[in-house]
Amino acid sequence: MVESTITAKGQTTVPAQIREMIGAGPGTRLVWHLMPDGTIIVRAKTKSILDMAGKLKAPKGKHVPVADMNAWR
Repeated sequence: MVESTITAKGQTTVPAQIREMIGAGPGTRLVWHLMPDGTIIVRAKTKSILDMAGKLKAPKGKHVPVADMNAWR
């Protein structure tokens, strides 16, 4: 188990072992989630949705018109 301490200003340092494991460096954003049972989950936001650009291809013959995608209109 790895620990860190919260300072008087509410800051903490992510331990080097954890930073290395998640590939975090200066500027890495952390997303904090408080679960209903009191558990805290911290995720490193290391990727952007823009990193997925071009990764997904439409299956052949399965094109959907934009009008059909906007069912609420």
